[in-house]
Amino acid sequence: MTRTSTSIYHFLVLNWYIFLNYYISQEEKDKEKSELFQNGGRWKYLTFLNVLLQIIFYGVTCLEDVLKRMKGKKDIKFITAFRDLLFTVLAFPVSTCVFLLFWILFLYDRELIYPKFLDGLFPMWLNHTMHTFIFPFALAEIFLSPHSYLPKKKGLSLLAAVSLAYISSVLWIYLKTGTWVYPMFAKLSPVSLAAFFSVSCICGASVYLLGEKLNHWKWGDVGQSKKKK
Repeated sequence: MTRTSTSIYHFLVLNWYIFLNYYISQEEKDKEKSELFQNGGRWKYLTFLNVLLQIIFYGVTCLEDVLKRMKGKKDIKFITAFRDLLFTVLAFPVSTCVFLLFWILFLYDRELIYPKFLDGLFPMWLNHTMHTFIFPFALAEIFLSPHSYLPKKKGLSLLAAVSLAYISSVLWIYLKTGTWVYPMFAKLSPVSLAAFFSVSCICGASVYLLGEKLNHWKWGDVGQSKKKK
């Protein structure tokens, strides 16, 4: 794709996620659906946090697209670096993990993650938008634009800090309200719960490394100078 086509794509995806966030906010006003968002609101769910994250990422990406045309690459290094940090550490790993964990659990036993009664509350397209299409969008971004990765230790440490922060919020909500963000956690023993969190973190780290490999395969030694420093 040309730079113009890529910029248009980024703008369209940004507006799609903005629309999605608006649609969800309207659904949240429904009394029956609002019960699902008690004790923490919709932001307690990683799926909805991911939508917000994508809005921020594509917003920064669109800003970078515009500034690059106006000022050139040298004058927007900070914006480009921030865009790369958002994508490599958060946008790609979170989208991919949400996609993988949701569908693995759904195919194993959908009642653990998305009970059948939710089909009557939310349209099927919304489910796929939040849990399926997020992965193709994230994957496409790797092949449309090069991204500089931090040194592995630093990148994985940042990802681990974000993961622990979310896990801590899930535990805090449980201790505060006595209810789990995800009902499936109530069926797990403390050891099983710790194992699930550990596997989730390993999944996130693996996805981070996969993104780095794909980026290197497509674009070569992008960001290698940063690593050497």
